[in-house]
Amino acid sequence: MAENTMGSNRPYLVRAFYEWIVDNNCTPFLLVDATKPGVVVPTEYIKDGRIILNLGPSAVQGLSLGNDAIMFSARFSGREHELYIPVISVIAVYAKENGQGMVFNEGESEPPPPSPSTPDGSASSTTKKRPNLKVVK
Repeated sequence: MAENTMGSNRPYLVRAFYEWIVDNNCTPFLLVDATKPGVVVPTEYIKDGRIILNLGPSAVQGLSLGNDAIMFSARFSGREHELYIPVISVIAVYAKENGQGMVFNEGESEPPPPSPSTPDGSASSTTKKRPNLKVVK
């Protein structure tokens, strides 16, 4: 039986929180690690390697919340910029008005490789790991 490895859940969580924030008439903000490879943002707005972006529907055009990257155009000081944010560079998605949302582990990249299996397909380790869940306020 083949291993069923799953990709990162980060893009799905970003989309879900974005939709939830907008549905609650709040402004979705994205905190991005601008030092990650592939990030294209206006460099003059980066502070300490990070940038906070307003993803509100009235602030962006052509928003695409993809599995690999978030793309949109936005104006900064009257100048239009095309932004490209690899999903792995997203540190947090939250509502500007109350801070509710989700913070991701900064060191997290892709899911860990599956544990080795015995020939019958069962996990070789007999110890069970506890789920790694976070409280979302």
